[in-house]
Amino acid sequence: MSTNPALATFRNIGIAAHIDAGKTTTTERILFYTGASHRMGNVDDGTTVTDFEKQEQQRGITIYSAAVSCPWQGHTINLIDTPGHVDFTAEVERSLRVLDGMVAVFDAKEGVEAQSETVWRQGNKYKVSRICFINKMDKVGADFQASVESIRKRFNENVLPIQIPIGAENTFEGVIDLMLMKALYFHGAVDGAKVRQDEIPEKLKDDAESARQLMIERICETDDDLAERFLSDEEISTADLKKALRAATIANKVRPVLCGSALSYMGVRPLLDAVCDYLPSPLDMPSIHAKTPDGKHEKEISNDPKGPLVAFVFKIITEKPVDLYFLRIYSGTMKPNSRVLNPQMGEKENITRLFRMYAKRRDILDSASAGEIVGVVGPKLALTGHTLCDPNKQVVLETIEFPETVVSQSIEPASSRDRDKLIDALTALAKQDPTFQYRMDEETGQTIISGMGELHLEVLAKRIVDDMNVDVRIGKPRVSYREAISTSAEIEERFIKEIGGKSQFAVVRLRIDPVGEEDEADQSFHAKIPDGTIAPEFLTAIRSGVNDAALGGPLLGYPMIRWKATLLHAEQNEQESTDVAFENAARIAFTKAAETGSPQLMEPIMAVEIRTPDQYFGAINSDLHARRSIITDTEIAGDTRVIQAEVPLAEMFGYTTHLRSLSQGRATASMEPLHYAAVPSQVASTMLAC
Repeated sequence: MSTNPALATFRNIGIAAHIDAGKTTTTERILFYTGASHRMGNVDDGTTVTDFEKQEQQRGITIYSAAVSCPWQGHTINLIDTPGHVDFTAEVERSLRVLDGMVAVFDAKEGVEAQSETVWRQGNKYKVSRICFINKMDKVGADFQASVESIRKRFNENVLPIQIPIGAENTFEGVIDLMLMKALYFHGAVDGAKVRQDEIPEKLKDDAESARQLMIERICETDDDLAERFLSDEEISTADLKKALRAATIANKVRPVLCGSALSYMGVRPLLDAVCDYLPSPLDMPSIHAKTPDGKHEKEISNDPKGPLVAFVFKIITEKPVDLYFLRIYSGTMKPNSRVLNPQMGEKENITRLFRMYAKRRDILDSASAGEIVGVVGPKLALTGHTLCDPNKQVVLETIEFPETVVSQSIEPASSRDRDKLIDALTALAKQDPTFQYRMDEETGQTIISGMGELHLEVLAKRIVDDMNVDVRIGKPRVSYREAISTSAEIEERFIKEIGGKSQFAVVRLRIDPVGEEDEADQSFHAKIPDGTIAPEFLTAIRSGVNDAALGGPLLGYPMIRWKATLLHAEQNEQESTDVAFENAARIAFTKAAETGSPQLMEPIMAVEIRTPDQYFGAINSDLHARRSIITDTEIAGDTRVIQAEVPLAEMFGYTTHLRSLSQGRATASMEPLHYAAVPSQVASTMLAC
């Protein structure tokens, strides 16, 4: 295998955290110190590099993941700043799918928060190596040890401080580097660009020695050779410790922890050093699995610039005149004015231009190779999760699974003249955002949009008005329910009709079974008929009919979840059987089986985390019980009570405003979709009676 030595200096990383932990400020400092920007933006002023969209600047939050490239100490860091709000979790999901490492940022006062857990789980899903940055050490209530313990406890992880702070809150003045055993102070009121090494303050020497001994011991536990030398009381060099810590971090055995205050320019330069020292390059990553387009054979894809081209589409920005596609190249080299295959669509696509991305700025590239993250224009059919590859070496990479939408609203153009413009806008948004969907309600004639939360839909609706120049009327948010069967059912459907003067014949016997929440195949189709019973195209038509029928359940027409359909029997007639006949037979059979399978309404349940001063705990707890909640945990973090609860989304609209009134504005809440659960019978009866 031929590899590119320069890849060893690449770091494809993401910055991820709970909202307001300081991700974007940390990113701004990184861009300034690396020379990628010449002034530091400010979140409150709306002047940051990565939050360049108008709504991001107005709201002071990250909505869209932004990619930037910057140099540091001979390395190239491809960095993606991700959103912290749960409504935009898909942006984190698709970013982590293509990244090798992550900096997880935590608020030194709050420690692990709700969205911190979400991004950590996403990191585990894609086996992304991580380092932790305890930010805001100068904030009132900052507690380094408590934050480290919260990571260890909540994630059950081997977290290892390689720095300890010098002071906290208003006495925070620097960090102690446990590798160098030096105090680091950050000078320059404007940018903190200069790092001064000094002796460790006398009063912290014992703490630093203890922390260093623990660090050495824990690093040696990950390396047999070092463990033997440690037990023999041999001296272990800093270089050997760093090498072992790097290997352990890449293997996800250890999570190094650093600290600082990005807003006050403290600790960011050592964080950059740690990114280069401990997070993986593309060469450190194992080969990834791919399959042939027919799904029958697996292939290993390695980071070889001279190998066959394999690239993955992880993000699309719909623009005029052409859309911008973000790719991670896993093998081969891509050049402008080339042709590639999209195996999912079975079509060739053009690559007209390549760009190195710097937020909204684009630098034109002559080529891009394995390990790089780039923007391209030219493709027209590709969607998020699609593979682009060499037409002569066809493979398909594992796609991205996004969560189900949970909130819906009606949307209508203010003028009937704008109806086509609205559909074009919705189509563009759905292509760009896989967690946004739209459909026509056949009963009311309304257009229904669905997304991950109220803020998600609010942001998208504003984009339609501001960016796409379509005035719209928006209905009130409502829950996106689902339907599911609770018992198995089997139906045989004989579709024997004449359509348009042509006879149609198909016989299909289907069984549908309920599946559990933990089942990996939430909605699946299986054929248990001997090969050759029916033509292959008829089997495809049956699958299509089943999937189409599952889009609307028998109770209120909501999409069906948690089902497994099995084809038990099928008959064809050589002269009269058609795709249409089998698709209709399967659709009718599935619908009838769902009607007899004891269907039930399912509602989204949210994982809710509330942080409140203890004096408001009683009122908030009582209010949660009135909302059909299940309190799963309560704990005390300093002077704050943290409540974990599972609550139906239907009970949570407008909750943030209500919580402020219960706590005089001092409590905060965050929530994310957890799972779907059956609607209680008395609530379902009321809904079905309407």
